[in-house]
Amino acid sequence: MKSNYFYIFLLTLISFGQEKYKEKISDNYEMDMVYVKGGTFLMGSSKSEKGHFGDEGPQHEVTIDDFWMGKYEVTWDLYNLFVTRELDVDQIAKDENSEVQIDVDAVSGATTPYVEMSFGMGIEGYPAICMTQLAAVKFCEWLSAMTGHFYRLPTEAEWEYACRAGSNEAYSFGNDTTDLDQYAWYESNSNDKYQPVGTKKPNQWDLYDMHGNVAEWTLDQYLPTAYRTRRGEIKNPYQKPTKVYPKVVRGGSWMDSPNRLRSAARRPSSKKWKMRDPQIPKSKWWHTDAPFVGLRVVRPVKTPSEEEQKNYWNYN
Repeated sequence: MKSNYFYIFLLTLISFGQEKYKEKISDNYEMDMVYVKGGTFLMGSSKSEKGHFGDEGPQHEVTIDDFWMGKYEVTWDLYNLFVTRELDVDQIAKDENSEVQIDVDAVSGATTPYVEMSFGMGIEGYPAICMTQLAAVKFCEWLSAMTGHFYRLPTEAEWEYACRAGSNEAYSFGNDTTDLDQYAWYESNSNDKYQPVGTKKPNQWDLYDMHGNVAEWTLDQYLPTAYRTRRGEIKNPYQKPTKVYPKVVRGGSWMDSPNRLRSAARRPSSKKWKMRDPQIPKSKWWHTDAPFVGLRVVRPVKTPSEEEQKNYWNYN
């Protein structure tokens, strides 16, 4: 009886987000998840911040609920399992306590790219790149079906909150760009390619590569004036997409200058990221000209309803 009470207590702790954990996807792959305690922060940047762009203002207070976030950017090791679907037979058996009830067979799969999408920069331990936002969303749906836990892309606000890790300065570590080499891969130190995940210092919340290496998809439609319409108490803001382009990408990449790596920096996606794709019609799964874009996943502590889950997974 005593051990049963301990087991219930442990489950309760985990259910309220008090633990980081490893999500086991296969015998050979685990995904490290970091608990991010929700709170209120100042989103955006002031006009006085070096590198400030007009779409980062005005600054405004935003409140975020608790969630877990991937400790690292999703690597090719895992993303290629979604592309090949070779592990689908090993999906977890669902029960009434599972957060997600969908079967993996119901999840749309990405087509095999016509060229090798790492472009020779590295596979094992390196961040996956060149996927469209649709592909990133469907990866999250596939991961959810495989594990029984609900995963999605972060909202733009969640991403910035996690990146800042309590900082109100230009970067999670402060304003001094001379410290950037310790935390980020970017144009000055990347040797013109992305690098293995987790090889620089993490931010204060133990999240790696939030600045640089590869930029990361968020859920939101990109609107340059989005912050100007926010009034009053703002909780868990999310600009639900209504069209394919543009969507918000965050964090900057191995190709970028320090300004693009700031916590508040926003970047819109573009159909030009498919320019060299010779297919007709062009692939909805791959951005041939975006070797700087990858993804990171989140799992909210409060699991959304089945209908809400589908809304996160089923849009352009």
